[in-house]
Amino acid sequence: MSPHRSPQDAMLVAPPPAVSVVIPAYNEESVIRQCLIAAVYQSVPAHEIIVVDNMSKDRTAEIVRQMQLEYPESPIILLSQDREQGLIPTRNFGLDHATGDILGRIDADSVLEPDWVEQVQEAFADESVHAATGPVVYYDMPLRRFGLKADDRMRQLMLRLAKHQYHFLFGSNMALRRSAWEAIRAESCRDERDEMHEDIDLSLHLAEHELRIQYWPQMVSGMSARRLEDSPRDYRYYVTRFDRTYKAHNVKKMALKAPMVVFFSVYFPAKLLRAIHTVNTAQPARRGGQ
Repeated sequence: MSPHRSPQDAMLVAPPPAVSVVIPAYNEESVIRQCLIAAVYQSVPAHEIIVVDNMSKDRTAEIVRQMQLEYPESPIILLSQDREQGLIPTRNFGLDHATGDILGRIDADSVLEPDWVEQVQEAFADESVHAATGPVVYYDMPLRRFGLKADDRMRQLMLRLAKHQYHFLFGSNMALRRSAWEAIRAESCRDERDEMHEDIDLSLHLAEHELRIQYWPQMVSGMSARRLEDSPRDYRYYVTRFDRTYKAHNVKKMALKAPMVVFFSVYFPAKLLRAIHTVNTAQPARRGGQ
């Protein structure tokens, strides 16, 4: 105990916020196990780890139930969202059922760094922070740590270009206060035609309520670069979701088009790097100098 802090002061220190981790999942049998293992092995345990299965046709739910048996001491919860097909209703279902003070949201292919929950708690120690996001490291690409630094710098650049007016959440690595979610839940776009970036939509709704989003570089999650497997046409549609999301909110700030330029410019070089990395990792190790 600090020599300047009395026992009464120590009793007044609020405990760190409880962090829920919400994971929407549809046909994610190939990645959900590694996602859950990373969520379980945290320096500070999550309050709960919620997988929301959205009518998967593969073994996603079965694998989650198996993980519940393997890690009975961990708060792994399996929910089923079988009313609507889609990420947004599944995400909303999970956030609505989470009971933590802070609602984390990641993807089924996310692999959290071991101190992610701890870093989320630190980010929200400031009561003025209503949501937080951080950089990602692409675990199935070469030069991972270099990629993490590049991702961090790109996101820092985006903040400067937007003159810190807009802070965008990243769906693979984000968290928000329960009170912030309750403030925007009825307004968040349903996007039935699946044309927008749902995380950017949440960010813009938070901005409309003047709820502060904090970029926290130490809040790191791994994710797959499997988006690079899309055809150029599909990838273009994915990137232009930025424009459609801005138009839905009548946002016309030219600087916010920078992410589109970045994503378009890295597609072919990154796709080549990923292909080379995939081939190299698939080759069996040589023995005896052969």
